[in-house]
Formats: sequence, C-alpha cells, structure tokens
Amino acid sequence: MEFCPTCGNMLQYELPHMGRPSRFFCPTCPYVCHLENKVKIKRRQHLVKKEIEPVFNKEDMKMGGSETDATCPSCSHGKALFSQVQIRSADEPATTFYQCLKCEKMWRED
Repeated sequence: MEFCPTCGNMLQYELPHMGRPSRFFCPTCPYVCHLENKVKIKRRQHLVKKEIEPVFNKEDMKMGGSETDATCPSCSHGKALFSQVQIRSADEPATTFYQCLKCEKMWRED
C-alpha cells in the first residue's frame, strides 16, 4: 500500500492506458505517481497468529458459575453453570456463558 504524501489518503492503482504508464493516483487531491519500471516488493513479512485466550475457561466457570436450567446443545442435558459478562459496549446486552454439568461443553448466548 502506498499513501499520498500530500493528504495521507491511500493511493489507487491505475493500469497503463493508450501509451501512458501505470500509475498511483490520489482520489482526493491531484497527486499522481507514474510507475516507469516494474514494481518490486521491498520487504516480505510473515504474520504470526496470536494465541487466543478464552474469556472463560472451565476452572473459572466451576469457581464462579451459578447453576441454572439450560439445555445443552450437544447432549440435551437440562442443567448448566452460567456466568454473565459485559464484553461489548455498555449499551449492548451482557453475554451469558454456559457449561453443561454432564458433558462439560461450553457455549455462549449474546
């Protein structure tokens, strides 16, 4: 990605047309950068996936969860532990996390 040195917007690429070389141009201001040679990749960067940590794990649910009547989507058992957490903005409802007491499957309801 290239950015406009004048206004900072992302430049758009335009293919060569009727003898004019390919170019980068700014959609907001009159900045144009003609490309005379082939574009070369300056640097390759390999992205590493971060390990995702769960909001609740099974130990947290056993310590702080309360028992309720909820049907497990996996084994259809009628009892589960639950805990509610506000993980989105304050004007959104809280997310409820459940853990089945029979098969220990965890699921959530937003």
